[in-house]
Amino acid sequence: MNREYALYLKRQKRARIGIQIARIGVLIAFFGLWELGAVFGWFDPFILSSPSRVWATIARLYASHELWMHIGTTLFETVLGFLLGTALGAALAVVLWWLPAVNRVLDPYLVVLNALPKIALGPVLIVWIGAGMESIVVMGVLVSLVVTTVTVLNGFLTTTDEKQLLMKTLGATKLQIFWKVVLPAGLKDLIAALKISVGMSWVGVIVGEYLVSKAGLGYLIVYGGQVFKLDLVMASVVILCVLAALMYEAVALLEKGLTRKKA
Repeated sequence: MNREYALYLKRQKRARIGIQIARIGVLIAFFGLWELGAVFGWFDPFILSSPSRVWATIARLYASHELWMHIGTTLFETVLGFLLGTALGAALAVVLWWLPAVNRVLDPYLVVLNALPKIALGPVLIVWIGAGMESIVVMGVLVSLVVTTVTVLNGFLTTTDEKQLLMKTLGATKLQIFWKVVLPAGLKDLIAALKISVGMSWVGVIVGEYLVSKAGLGYLIVYGGQVFKLDLVMASVVILCVLAALMYEAVALLEKGLTRKKA
């Protein structure tokens, strides 16, 4: 390793550390200003709460043994909806790539379904499936399904015809073309679909819990709003942010692993 390259790596490491410090600094500044605003009366703490009140609310939930029950309920529903939505969306994208005629027929319908507010289907799902966890999971699946399908399919379709034609010339089957050319080329879009699906799954599950639930973070938000316990609402939102960030980081780690393996 020559000296210039070593200096370059050192600068890159310093830049990454600087970015991490800046991120932590922004977070500390946000919570600090939030707390100071509540203490000095810059806003009404009854409406916007404060970090200390949020922490006290989380501590009360923990002491009453409710915290992990609500977190576990929402996390289970979200992870299940995410996995099912991603798997079904990716499988549907493969089918549409495999059958171009079907893709051309269904393309406008996918656009319409993607634009449709999924919350409009909530009452219908409750009637069809019942007022239980199943409806919430299905809502999470529906919200992420079409987005995953469209994103992954676009990644598959970006593969140049020249590469596929070369594979055909060499006698490759359509399955071999998919595994050797199309899937590797669409891997980046598949990871992008996973990142999008993480957020969409949380949205779908929380919306489902708004409509029908007896437990979960969405239930706490609705309940807190109804009885004007806004500290409970803000505490639930903070917990949601932490869980969503952790889930996103898990997908980012998966991306790093696949990129390293591909390299």
